[in-house]
Amino acid sequence: MPQRQPPRRQSISMGRGARKRDEDSGTDVGEGADEWAQSKATVRPPDQLELTDAELKEEFTRILTANNPHAPQNIVRYSFKEGTYKLIGVVNQLAVHFSQVGNLIPKDSDEGRRQHYRDELAAGSQESAKVVISEAEILEEEEEPKETEAETELGSQTDVPATEAAAKATEEELMTPKQPKERKLTNQFNFSERASQTLNNPLRDRECQMEPPPRTNFSATANQWEIYDAYVEELKKQEKTKEKEKAKTPVAKKMGKMTMRKMTSMESQSDDITKVTQAAKIVERMVNQNTYDDVAQDFKYYEDAADEYRDLEGTLLPLWKFQNDKAKRLAVTALCWNPKYNDLFAVGHGSYDFMKQSRGMLLLYSLKNPSFPEYIFSSESGIMCLDMHVDHPYLVVVGHYDGNVAIYNLKKPQSQPSFRSSAKSGKHTDPVWQSELVHTDVIKLKAEGNTTDGLNGLQLHTVGCGTAFDFHKEIDYMFLVGTEEGKIYKCSKSYSSKFLDTYDAHNMAVDAVSWNPYHAKVFMSCSSDWTVKIWDHTIKTPMFIYDLNSAVGDVAWAPYSSTVFAAVTTDGKTHVFDLSINKYEAICSQPVVAKKKNKITHVQFNPIHPIIIVGDDRGHVICLKLSPNLRKMPKEKKGQEVQKGPAVEIAKLDKLLNLVREVKTKT
Repeated sequence: MPQRQPPRRQSISMGRGARKRDEDSGTDVGEGADEWAQSKATVRPPDQLELTDAELKEEFTRILTANNPHAPQNIVRYSFKEGTYKLIGVVNQLAVHFSQVGNLIPKDSDEGRRQHYRDELAAGSQESAKVVISEAEILEEEEEPKETEAETELGSQTDVPATEAAAKATEEELMTPKQPKERKLTNQFNFSERASQTLNNPLRDRECQMEPPPRTNFSATANQWEIYDAYVEELKKQEKTKEKEKAKTPVAKKMGKMTMRKMTSMESQSDDITKVTQAAKIVERMVNQNTYDDVAQDFKYYEDAADEYRDLEGTLLPLWKFQNDKAKRLAVTALCWNPKYNDLFAVGHGSYDFMKQSRGMLLLYSLKNPSFPEYIFSSESGIMCLDMHVDHPYLVVVGHYDGNVAIYNLKKPQSQPSFRSSAKSGKHTDPVWQSELVHTDVIKLKAEGNTTDGLNGLQLHTVGCGTAFDFHKEIDYMFLVGTEEGKIYKCSKSYSSKFLDTYDAHNMAVDAVSWNPYHAKVFMSCSSDWTVKIWDHTIKTPMFIYDLNSAVGDVAWAPYSSTVFAAVTTDGKTHVFDLSINKYEAICSQPVVAKKKNKITHVQFNPIHPIIIVGDDRGHVICLKLSPNLRKMPKEKKGQEVQKGPAVEIAKLDKLLNLVREVKTKT
């Protein structure tokens, strides 16, 4: 330690001496350090705001977006659908700052390959030319010493011209560049191009010239006397016709009316308007097709996707509504699809109010033209039933309220029926409730009255009026008759004096009876006592009974399944049942019309398409489409084909009937 002290003092003294030298030189290091250590004064512009510390610490956030600030936000366009100007919500925010049209071609394209091939050809030709020039120079250098040697040698004078010719030939061969063979371009699909040329037929102009129609100039003048004479002649003619009509008998009057109708029909046929009826009908269908395009798309393609989440329920989709102004106050009393044309159906109009009976109408509608009927026939009495011939679909039979039966021929343009029963030909004395056109058979049914014991031992004789009947689908001589008193009679054409069987079916009038289209033993009936019953005609008690809480107007079996049927009630609802899915209640109960205003009277399934038509008491016919759950087919099993046909449908219904029979035998 004592050894290290002297150098320390030395260093101190050296530091002091250095400071003295700095002072002497006039440079003070400490002062410069003080200047750098001092804080720099900020220079502020004169118009700068003076903010407090709180305002300075406050943060302001700005969000940068890609929206164009100059884009207009109030563009409006006219909406033809709503008939007003509407503000457009989506505005194009793209702003183009620079654009240039280029001519870049992909390398893999045909044009790119062609350009690449041309560049290779040009580069190859240049290289070949350079090679030829270099080889020619080498040959010239080699030939110079040979020529000198040849000149010295005297004996080789004769060979000089030959060598020169050979050298020139080689030079020419080398100077001409060899072009490489053009290789064929093939694409990735190994496509071989082939071309063919077809002969274009020459155009021909055909002209014809016709003579102009003959023309005549007519001119005349009319004064008051000529006009007076013309009126006098017309009055004389009218008086003569009145005198002739007075002298005629009633039969002659009818004949005169018939001749007048024929004359008017002939005049209407000769009219120019009839020439364009077919064209007008086509144009009308085209207009309706555009008007009801959304309905037609639903009819053809729409399937309710919500059925996947409903296990045992379905819905009905309303499609078209058919109505005519002339049949507004007439109820729909009958519906029938044409057996040949699946888009054509007939509607019978009348009245179920027997105190207010008036006229009737027969209308035939097509799904292709829902706005107006294809055929219109009017009658003096209301229509109660109708049917179409299976083999001759242009024949329509109609039963009237006054007991007459009429047959209309759609091929004939006249509005009168081709056949009409009268008192002489044996017309009915009561309303014709139901009719079927079966070949040429004419059937008369008379329900005999039965006697019942009343109070105090009195016997009451009741007469049952037939309200509905249906022929068996296989046994052509067997048919069922439903009566006004609620009974159903099984009858035969072979035994007209007796009934084959009698069923005590309902407590009120039977509105409809229908055989199952697949099973030969099963039929169905409905009544105003709110019930629908399914029967086996070999058993007198019903197999199934359904109470629909309102009077049932009509029932119909589905053509695609033996267990599906539809029923309509007067409260405006349509019920669809499928016994194979649920044999206790309907899988679809949907109101189709207003509950208080309209009452549904009839229902019919289309033979091919999954639709039904429903008629009400206001003359309206509504077309409804069945959802997928209402027309379920058997599911496919792995490795097994789905069996289809009448035998499968019969077995399906037999299985249900056997379950009911077992329960009845046990009880």
